Amino acid sequence: MERMFGTDGVRGIANTELTADIAFKLGKAGAYVLTEGAHKPKILVGMDTRISGDMLEAALVAGILSVGAEAVRVGVIPTPAIAYLTREYQADAGVMISASHNPVEYNGIKFFNNKGYKLSDELEDKIQMVIENDFKEVPKPTGAQLGRKVTKKDALKDYIEFSKQTVDVDLKGLKIALDCANGANYISGVKAFNDLGAEVHAINNVPNGININDHCGSTHPEALMEYVLENKYDVGFAFDGDADRCLCVDNKGKLVNGDFMMAIVAKYLKEQNKLKDNVLVVTVMSNLGLDIALKKEGIKTVKTKVGDRYVLEEMVKNGYDIGGEQSGHIIMLDHNTTGDGLVTALQIATIIKKSGKTLEELAAMMTELPQVLANAKVCNSKKYIYEKDTEIAGRIKEIEEKLDGCGRVLIRPSGTEPLVRVMLEGENQKEIDEMAHGLAKLIEQKAQ
Repeated sequence: MERMFGTDGVRGIANTELTADIAFKLGKAGAYVLTEGAHKPKILVGMDTRISGDMLEAALVAGILSVGAEAVRVGVIPTPAIAYLTREYQADAGVMISASHNPVEYNGIKFFNNKGYKLSDELEDKIQMVIENDFKEVPKPTGAQLGRKVTKKDALKDYIEFSKQTVDVDLKGLKIALDCANGANYISGVKAFNDLGAEVHAINNVPNGININDHCGSTHPEALMEYVLENKYDVGFAFDGDADRCLCVDNKGKLVNGDFMMAIVAKYLKEQNKLKDNVLVVTVMSNLGLDIALKKEGIKTVKTKVGDRYVLEEMVKNGYDIGGEQSGHIIMLDHNTTGDGLVTALQIATIIKKSGKTLEELAAMMTELPQVLANAKVCNSKKYIYEKDTEIAGRIKEIEEKLDGCGRVLIRPSGTEPLVRVMLEGENQKEIDEMAHGLAKLIEQKAQ
């Protein structure tokens, strides 16, 4: 059996790839693995606004109850709320039913441990092993030993109160636009900003089960960019379907991605003496312009493989405060144990308010270098040919010498497709475009 878990839980097209049967098995195995030894264990279950959420929730909860655990339903709620509330309610685990930024036909199931962290590969593999072994060692309680389903009606309110407490200033005087992606943040985002005194207008905040991420939110911020510009808002925030990521739109209607956002927050934290070792954790895909900007501020970057789980691992290992990705998936461990779009938006709004500067002025601390991505189609067995072939290695060395420290070459085999991704950064867009596509073509030729 192939590995069930991807980089962010189990995900697929609902009812064909991710069926009710699989959800039941994940609920049963997950509850068993994550609550071994716990007396009448308690597991939180939340979901985003997808129509398939009801079906998968029913099956998942049935699996949890079948091993004697209590399932606490918290309804439609952001993913970071599950991470926070699992700790707050002293639950043994949390589960979120969501496919994040993916289209409506997809859904996913991701687990959190009792400390609010996503699971390690080892624990995920253990859950899969229990399923593959047909639950041989899993008890089958009967009668009073079966689990109960309860509904926690004030969970969203508790998360909103938590998010508001991550800032220490009111937001009166700020005009803020929110694109809620017709997703899980459609209530919490508006309520938190309203309670803090901002003038708020939300778009794409009327979910109907099928319009989540539909040409809106962080993957399609164009409507928000236009809205902020036309209506003269100070800032706009675009969330994805489960609100674990957020992108910004400045007062001129320009998109501000995660690299700029992390630079702004890291600089602010350093000024407050709250940035551990003056380090920001990013992935190798972050723009070189971020390194250059932070170096001027006396801040170092530590780089990881692509994926928020690798960013988080590095942060936890060394106690760093902040890390994230260009996509707007930003983790601030002083506040939450996973990427939290609402908390990120509140921090940016707070910096705007306290500094008296526009987001455009704050983002000016960084200049993004031109970046080109070219794909080389290769069979899976040849994905690492660039490490062994002398001609490819020579071409990479030539490019790096030509860039002369003002750019870089990054080659990354795809984990899901028969592709090698060639990324170049540099000061001259035309030049790096030619070099990137030339290098990709050479890799394809040598992989024949």
